[in-house]
Amino acid sequence: MDSLLIKKNRIQSLDLLRGIVMIIMALDHVRDYFYIGSFTVKPTDLTHTTVALFATRWITHYCAPVFVLLAGTSAFLSGQKKTRKELSFFLLTRGLWLIFLELTLIAMAWKMQIDFHHIFLAVIWALGACMIALSVLIWLPLNGILITGLILIIFHNTLDTVHISGNSAPALLWKLLHEEGSVTLGETKIQVVYPILPWIGVMALGYCMGKLYTTGFDSVKRKKTLAITGLSAIIFFLILRFTNLYGDLSMWSNQPDPVFTVLSFLNVTKYPPSLLYLAMTLGPALLFLSVSENLSNRITAIITVYGRVPMFYYICHLYLIQFSAALLFFSQGFKLSDLEKGIPSGYGVNLVMTWGVWMGLVTLLYPLCKWYDRYKSGHPEKKWLSYL
Repeated sequence: MDSLLIKKNRIQSLDLLRGIVMIIMALDHVRDYFYIGSFTVKPTDLTHTTVALFATRWITHYCAPVFVLLAGTSAFLSGQKKTRKELSFFLLTRGLWLIFLELTLIAMAWKMQIDFHHIFLAVIWALGACMIALSVLIWLPLNGILITGLILIIFHNTLDTVHISGNSAPALLWKLLHEEGSVTLGETKIQVVYPILPWIGVMALGYCMGKLYTTGFDSVKRKKTLAITGLSAIIFFLILRFTNLYGDLSMWSNQPDPVFTVLSFLNVTKYPPSLLYLAMTLGPALLFLSVSENLSNRITAIITVYGRVPMFYYICHLYLIQFSAALLFFSQGFKLSDLEKGIPSGYGVNLVMTWGVWMGLVTLLYPLCKWYDRYKSGHPEKKWLSYL
């Protein structure tokens, strides 16, 4: 595959981008658990936030869209070595496995308990559900998958004013598809953070993007296609966002401070991801892919390690954050009884120290990720490793 810089059948530019967003993702989760203002200030609330706090949250907006997009691309590339039936079965079973992980191992990492009376459906649930949907979509022609993805991304915001209230199966189904919120069925509260309709569209586009990395596209053609598509998405975002006509229920407005006017312009909706949110995040990601194929140095070598083991890294980083937060909690003189009424006042560190904790935890995870990457690549016969 010409100049793709492939190592052991992996495309380095995809691993590099995935590694970058995995590292950035940890910043958001560290902020949740360590920043002293996380429990009182919403980072995107322009009436209370600071530029640094807003930026700390905003930069992590790139993580989920890129992660889901590249999961679709990986599915396409994996399908080059499988029959369509085999790929469909793999996507179905891996999707079910990811949902199982969300409800068990990952739920334990977030709350230090598995509580089926309060089910929390976040990014791994969405990733799994999208894989299940893709297991069906791949039976369509590639153009059909592309059109389906574009329709879901471009037009899902027409459903923003549709609401189904109450605690019922239809209300739950609608929240699973398009509206963030919670539904209580019997004794179980199901909280949906990542409705899946637009995410299915992102994974479908990622799957189609995989075609660019086959022998039918040389390096020049691929880079040009990625650059044009990425730049078009950015221009589309800027023009449509400026009009305030469509694509996001959160309108931007002029603020007393010009810098906060820019923040208002960038403050788009993630739950569910609006058309403008996806254009703002995926456009730069595609541009990055167009210029990063030949990047190869010591830094990129380190970053791609994280990108080659994303699910392993994701699970490990959550448990490391929980353990580290517990150490901070007790080191600041608090007791378990202090948690009875929620996070006690005074717990946490300032934003600069939060960034330091983030960098430290990511560094600690590197040798573990490198070990697992070597183990995984050294044991291709162990098919179960493709599920983690």
